[in-house]
Amino acid sequence: METHRNQFGQPIGTPLPGWSPRPLPPRTPMIGRFCRVEPLVAERHAVDLFDAYGEDAEGRNWTYLPRGPYPSFDLYRDWAEAAARGDDPLFHTILDGDSGRSVGVAAYMNIVPEAGVIEVGSITYSPRLQRRPAATEAMYLMMRRVFDELGYRRYEWKCDSLNAPSRAAALRLGFRYEGLFRQATVYKGRNRDTAWFSVIDSEWPGLCRAFEHWLDPANFDAAGRQRASLSRFRTAG
Repeated sequence: METHRNQFGQPIGTPLPGWSPRPLPPRTPMIGRFCRVEPLVAERHAVDLFDAYGEDAEGRNWTYLPRGPYPSFDLYRDWAEAAARGDDPLFHTILDGDSGRSVGVAAYMNIVPEAGVIEVGSITYSPRLQRRPAATEAMYLMMRRVFDELGYRRYEWKCDSLNAPSRAAALRLGFRYEGLFRQATVYKGRNRDTAWFSVIDSEWPGLCRAFEHWLDPANFDAAGRQRASLSRFRTAG
């Protein structure tokens, strides 16, 4: 990589001619083959979401989140109503493409238009969405909006360092591990060391191709099972 220097000979960052702050994410839907991702509206989505999360009888969904579980619909609706009003985090619901029902949520958060940085977080997939093609497609749609539609430079994923499924998901989706922030926060009365991951704009074209190959109908058999893994397409790319 070329080293840039100022008039004093000091090394400086790569110039970004023409750079301008990026737009905020719009409140418009993202539509794929397996799912639809749209801004959370409590009146439309809370009933389905509460019902879908109810299939997680042990409450494992909430272990690594600062919120939940919700023992009653009223409590969940209260959270959804407050969450839907916010712009950062900007919560979205993921609707199953077949049933049209909400089966999970994810949010754009820690949005910094001036630097072109945005995070995906508060990902809460119900059992109806976990390990389904729609789960991957939802992340692809949100990432595509960030890079292709809005022109951001950096997309972040952060999680409790002890959350092994989240760490594995980040790596599978093409995020690179950047390091550990020790004692980064406290939630539910316990410490959290935060693992950081990211995708940057120069990595997106190859990653996008891998997603599109994986999502191609030819990659799924008659029962909806993948023929080749996303990791295989990423390696091939």
